[in-house]
Amino acid sequence: MAMLESGEDYIETIYLLKKKNGVVYSIDIAREMGFSRPSISRAMSILREEGYIVMDETSKEINLTDIGRRRAVEIYDKHKTLTSFLQKTAGVSAKVAETDACRIEHIISASTFKGIKNYMKNNQ
Repeated sequence: MAMLESGEDYIETIYLLKKKNGVVYSIDIAREMGFSRPSISRAMSILREEGYIVMDETSKEINLTDIGRRRAVEIYDKHKTLTSFLQKTAGVSAKVAETDACRIEHIISASTFKGIKNYMKNNQ
């Protein structure tokens, strides 16, 4: 199932917050992404409907489903690889590489990303 760029950003954020804090709540996502709580609430509803997250009814803790976790790991891997690639090949700062990688990760083809990943593996 295809996911919109914003959905990818949300599940990547949930994944990273979970790694960092152990638990994730809507307020954490709102703070991290700089969005309002109503925006986060709407996004969480969509991600839940699409099967990427589950939310505990009592505690309101947000967790990625297996599908959501796999997708988040893929997105994060793209992000890290592209950031490193841009720093190495374009010689840009970490901040510029990070910003550009975040944009590119949503539109890059699988074959181009595979080529970049191979390049990085062979040119460490």
